[in-house]
Amino acid sequence: MYNKGDFHLHTNASDGKLAPKELVSLAKLEKLDIIAITDHDNTFGVEEAIKEGNNIGVKVIPGIELSTRYNGESIHILGYFSSNSYSSSSFQQYLQDIQDFRIKRAEKIVFNLKKLFNIELSLDNLLLSNNGIIARPHIAKAIIEAGYPYTYDYIFDNFIGSTSPAYVPNKEISIEEGIEVLKSVNAITGLAHPVLIKNSPVEEILQFNFDCIEGIYPLNEPEDELRFRTLAEKYKKIITAGSDYHGIEESDSKHGYLGKSVLQGMDLKIFLEKIGSL
Repeated sequence: MYNKGDFHLHTNASDGKLAPKELVSLAKLEKLDIIAITDHDNTFGVEEAIKEGNNIGVKVIPGIELSTRYNGESIHILGYFSSNSYSSSSFQQYLQDIQDFRIKRAEKIVFNLKKLFNIELSLDNLLLSNNGIIARPHIAKAIIEAGYPYTYDYIFDNFIGSTSPAYVPNKEISIEEGIEVLKSVNAITGLAHPVLIKNSPVEEILQFNFDCIEGIYPLNEPEDELRFRTLAEKYKKIITAGSDYHGIEESDSKHGYLGKSVLQGMDLKIFLEKIGSL
């Protein structure tokens, strides 16, 4: 029924550039017939995306990318929903608590940027220009727009990346908790971009109760996909694919363009059967 899908996409409901409706329209232009909206720690953009998808013939799977911590680094969990179970009031309150923490985190990062690098930003302006949602890409964008002579990648590598001086970690959620919360609202869970995991063997992470592994990803080297497919077979995980598109490709080498990493053929069939979207 479906030919090609990208299952890791971000809108301006988190740290993407495009509105959900615009992202779905771009997916149609790029000849994708099924996608998932997976914004960071919220589902704000899902309903608009589904509505637009219904209008123009693109199947939109509700999703999320939940941030967790393990062994001193961020491990992201992709959650996919076969229904509107994500609208559960208890789940939405859980996500709201994360959003509230993100604002406090941003306040600390803004303070550190001023103290350590004499980069001055207004937290109020950040909140206003991003509809009350702040992630590190919003901060990087604000630094550039304020006229500081840095690129997006330079800002992450030197100022706000996970090993940089102004960095402040996100809310501490364990992998176990993240998976449990998602499964409590009937989500299928996937390990996002395993190629980015540095502090632990991917094989160790796959001991947790993931359903899937994002084996097809734009930053993979050719041998990486083969390695992840081998691990998926060993641990009985389903392969997923996603570009991790944020819409800022002109200055962002850390993610891919929409449709760059896709699921097709038998991989797509198996994934959709697991979600119940066929």
